[in-house]
Amino acid sequence: MLQGRTALVVGGASGIGAAIAAAFTAAGAAVVVADRTPCDPASLGVAGAVSLDVTDEGSVARAVAAAGELVGPLDIMVNSAGILTESPLAEMSLDTWSETLAVDLTGVFLCCRAVLPGMLERGSGRIINIASQLGIKGGRELAHYAAAKAGVIALTKSLALEVSAHGVLVNAIAPGPIDTPMVEGITEDWKRAKRAELPLGRFGRPEEVAPTAVLLASDPGGNLYVGQTLGPNSGDVMP
Repeated sequence: MLQGRTALVVGGASGIGAAIAAAFTAAGAAVVVADRTPCDPASLGVAGAVSLDVTDEGSVARAVAAAGELVGPLDIMVNSAGILTESPLAEMSLDTWSETLAVDLTGVFLCCRAVLPGMLERGSGRIINIASQLGIKGGRELAHYAAAKAGVIALTKSLALEVSAHGVLVNAIAPGPIDTPMVEGITEDWKRAKRAELPLGRFGRPEEVAPTAVLLASDPGGNLYVGQTLGPNSGDVMP
């Protein structure tokens, strides 16, 4: 399905990113994982791994260049890096707000911008941004996270309008709650209440999200998706 394609999965050392990297590899792509957490490509079963800090412009540029040296020009980028913390807005520090926006939104901007010139020059490419259903519906004590993810959805639509005519397709995935290391810091009370809200009655697993990314990256499966937000979310949002 992705034979002969190259992919960079940002935030691919764990969680949804790692599941997408594994699914892309199984589908035939040569995958490079980029993460601020050092990782062994052999343990992840991918072609390579590079270090990056998505909040640092220079680090992002170096990571994209290094990935290209490892596997060749990049056909696919997945932006899956993110952080998640809880705080009522009235008590939220500016540092907490700024850190979340820097990682979860500005990082997506920097990564998209870094990979676009090559894709536009070749007239083809796929960018898949990992948003969240909270970017659509909001979440108590998660205003900073929801605002960042809503920004990712809007960025995805806007960029899709700019570049789809040039062969670069940009889409988002907005998962519901997924059992990943990122949600481990959220309180059990929040998770218990959230499970009770879900029509499916449970959180998802990373490997249940990854096939959506494979679809969006594939030809012909993903060819008609432009600026879309797909929602493997246990029924939490029904557009």
